[in-house]
Amino acid sequence: MRKEASSLILLTPSQMSEVDKEAAKTIPIIQLMENAGWAVTQEVVKRYKPCSVLVLCGPGNNGGDGYVVARLLAKKGWPVRVAAIGRPKVGSDAEQAAHRWAGSIVEHPEDYIEKSGLVIDALFGAGLSRNIDSYISELLRKARRVVAIDTPSGIDGATGKVMGYAPHAELTVTFFRAKPGHYLLPGREYMGELVIKDIAISPVILSQIKPQCWLNEPGLWSIPTSEVEDYKYRRGIVSIIGGSVMTGAARLSAHAALNVGAGLVHIFALGSHDIYSSSSACFVIDKDSLETSLQDSRRKVWVCGPGLLLGEAKEILSKLIASNVKIIADAGVFQAENIEMLKGVSIITPHIGEFIRVFGEIKADKISAARVAAQQTGAVVVLKGADTIIASPDGRVAINQHASPRLATAGSGDTLTGVIATLLAAGMSEWESACAGVWLHGEAGLLCEHSWPTAEMLANNLGKARDNA
Repeated sequence: MRKEASSLILLTPSQMSEVDKEAAKTIPIIQLMENAGWAVTQEVVKRYKPCSVLVLCGPGNNGGDGYVVARLLAKKGWPVRVAAIGRPKVGSDAEQAAHRWAGSIVEHPEDYIEKSGLVIDALFGAGLSRNIDSYISELLRKARRVVAIDTPSGIDGATGKVMGYAPHAELTVTFFRAKPGHYLLPGREYMGELVIKDIAISPVILSQIKPQCWLNEPGLWSIPTSEVEDYKYRRGIVSIIGGSVMTGAARLSAHAALNVGAGLVHIFALGSHDIYSSSSACFVIDKDSLETSLQDSRRKVWVCGPGLLLGEAKEILSKLIASNVKIIADAGVFQAENIEMLKGVSIITPHIGEFIRVFGEIKADKISAARVAAQQTGAVVVLKGADTIIASPDGRVAINQHASPRLATAGSGDTLTGVIATLLAAGMSEWESACAGVWLHGEAGLLCEHSWPTAEMLANNLGKARDNA
């Protein structure tokens, strides 16, 4: 089912704190805690049979949620113990929630954690900004089955980084909106099943927060539909520079472009025309000079990079930029280690190694690095990986989790480039083309889950993937 774009918003922990403050103007924080605790309890009861439960409560609001869960599970007859890892501040809502817990507080949770059928992690949540201490990490290591409130303790909700140690949860329940760390690696691997629950916070608050990050799903963009009046030029022309030596990359991009709906695909061959001509009767092989081809105003989108040698990439890219066409740069372009060379490009699609070669080591986190690269070049950046990040020069970011590890095959990136180029040629914006292209590429990979796909197999599934979007 297609989700609304609003539901795909991802909030950093600091933004979620702003949401809580705004929500508290109409709903008391203690009531939000009750709502959150009830939501977690519902999900636990739905999935687990009654068993011994140890609730680990931190000193903040996450711990407050934990006290509510403990009380509600005990009310249902579950055997519950609570361990307080730090006491709530005097007069805080978390203290009020703790006072509502009528049971005892165990002094030595290490004596019970291994015996507990279920451990509720209500220690720190997504806002943790430091490594958890050795006592807590050793305690969590002993837990057999964990349900995490907000995020497993030790996961940075903004970046997905592990802050020293984090338990692998079977279930993570978060509230209102997910956070980037729920989907960024390595954090994503610690979540287990992720459930996002409504706790009566109004979505209207989002307009005051001005979020800039989304989960990449079809509700974030819309692919143009086929019309009765469509013809090849209306569906878009994709022009691809074909390398003189490594010819397969451009052919894979062209194959992907055709399969995902390009009206016409041109290959401008830097080497032998015969090699490209023999690969498909559906490609148009340019016989004119590049300067002549660039004068065709219908050919607005060009792919530069797949299979190109460094010298070829430098020479061709400068000519394309001077012609004011839209350019998707990949592969060979990133050999140059030159940020300046990319200014004037519409979309760049580096994998992590290529990104580091051009932009340097990632010192903070992937989202921040991709944003800076987008601002430096003026291009939409597709930082490819198992958690691909799409960053726009205006600060927008999307995180893609819709993909298969089987996409890691030779030519997969060339296929993605062809998909993005086709969507751009069809009239989508650079940002939407990149987001939709990454999702379609991932969907094509998921359609190959019964086998280990080649790049050609991925390309062959793109038509079905587009239908599924």
